[in-house]
Amino acid sequence: MTLPPDVQPGTELPNLSLEPISRATLALFAGASGDHNPIHIDLDVAHDAGLDDVFAHGMLSMAYLGRLLTAWVPQERIRSYRVRFVAITPVHARPTCIGRVISVDDGLATIELAVTLADGTTTLTGDATVAVD
Repeated sequence: MTLPPDVQPGTELPNLSLEPISRATLALFAGASGDHNPIHIDLDVAHDAGLDDVFAHGMLSMAYLGRLLTAWVPQERIRSYRVRFVAITPVHARPTCIGRVISVDDGLATIELAVTLADGTTTLTGDATVAVD
C-alpha cells in the first residue's frame, strides 16, 4: 500500500459507507470482542432500560473507523488513534465513517474522524496521527 499523494490540510479520506447494523452483526461482534453486554443483543434488557431496541457497541464503530484509516494508510503508520463516543448507533442504522486531514507537521498528519448516520447524527468523533513522510 502506498501513501496518498500530496497529503495536506483539507485532504479528505475516502468515506467508508457500511451496511445497516443488523442483529447478526451485533451478535458476531459480541462473540469476537468478548463484549456480551446484553444491552447490545437482548431486546428484553433494552426494553427494561427504557429503550425501544438494542444498539451497537461503541467499539464496533471505533473498529469501523480503524478500517477507514487502514484503507488509507498502512497500519504501521498510525501513531495515535482516539475517539469519543457521543451518541448511540441504533440497530438498522447505516454508519458512514469520514476523515479529513487538519494539519501536517514534521511528517505527521493529524486527521479529524467521525462516524455519522443518515439522519445526520454523529455517533463518534475522534482523531488520529499518521506518519506521511
